[in-house]
Amino acid sequence: MNQPDMEGDQTADPRIHGILNDSHRQLARDPSVTPPSSSPTATAAGSPPASPLDTVTVYRSMLRRRLALVGLLAAIITLSILADFMLGPSGLGLSELLRTIFSPQAADPTTRVIVWDIRLPQALMAMAVGMALGLAGAEMQTILNNPLASPFTLGLSSAAAFGASLVIVLDLAVPGIPASWLVAMSAFVFAILSAMLLDAVARWGGMNASGVVLFGIALVFSFNALVSLVQFVASAEALQGLVFWTMGSLGRANWPQLGILLAVFAIILPISVRQSWQLTAMRLGEDRAASFGIDVRRLRLTSLIRISVLSALAVSFVGTISFIGLVAPHIARRLFGEDHRFYLPGSALVGGVILSLASIASKNIVPGVLVPVGIVTSLVGIPFFLAVVFRRQMQ
Repeated sequence: MNQPDMEGDQTADPRIHGILNDSHRQLARDPSVTPPSSSPTATAAGSPPASPLDTVTVYRSMLRRRLALVGLLAAIITLSILADFMLGPSGLGLSELLRTIFSPQAADPTTRVIVWDIRLPQALMAMAVGMALGLAGAEMQTILNNPLASPFTLGLSSAAAFGASLVIVLDLAVPGIPASWLVAMSAFVFAILSAMLLDAVARWGGMNASGVVLFGIALVFSFNALVSLVQFVASAEALQGLVFWTMGSLGRANWPQLGILLAVFAIILPISVRQSWQLTAMRLGEDRAASFGIDVRRLRLTSLIRISVLSALAVSFVGTISFIGLVAPHIARRLFGEDHRFYLPGSALVGGVILSLASIASKNIVPGVLVPVGIVTSLVGIPFFLAVVFRRQMQ
């Protein structure tokens, strides 16, 4: 006899599907999370599935575990920011660092400049850029249903690099706008145009997710060729600045740029989480999501707008930072599963952790030399990228 249900049949609701599927996957992955042994349905051989009470118990256990993981990742980011000050050139002791942060007027002027004008903006920018790229990569992999999708592999970063290269090499100037902001604005505009082109191809060209990915890869090669052309005609001085920019560096971070990126991220993350149920349903396939009443094309458009803004701002401020948007979502999926209420914030936090640790590594790989952080993320990301490719080939 069926169990009574006060709210009617909810099995067609994608939220319930996501919860139940996540619960069963969690049981399969984590033997420590099991229903109570006193339940007759859990002990009888060949018995029916676990009772609703058992499912609720498992689900609550998963919620506690995922909240604990969120707290752990936030703690790791905090510790990595502190380590960024204490390691590398001009390393500071913890007591001196805390005194400079909380009582800057009482600190040594040189230390105050190092902390507030150089190291603190760079450390916080590493966290902010990593979180932005992690969230953008998670949404892009979901709406395109492709584990290799990211702002870097679909051409947004290459388009931003081309926009920046035009300003740097042609020495363009606009009255009233500083040169550094003009580079960022040009990179942002070209990244947005690249995203709009991707959306136009998806909407009006009738391409499926795989076709959009292939078109994005074509954009990567196209913009890289254009950047190479600009480098070929650039002067020696302009070429040096362009090459340094394309390597990705936190050295240009400042408080106004950091404030803009954090404000935009604080606006976009709640919007993304608000659509988490629809994005979770997208993981079941576009046809299945449409059967739940989800407007797939509208969801893809709104997600692509959020992805474009986040990745364009991140790349325009610090240059090309590769593989964060690819690696972070995969790690977050292993930690949090497919429930996008946790997967999206988790991917952002993992991205923040990765880039914060990369920032520390960039100051300590070569003693006395500040290695561009984009090189560090590429060295870490390329093996991970190949591992994803080979894993999919073996499935």
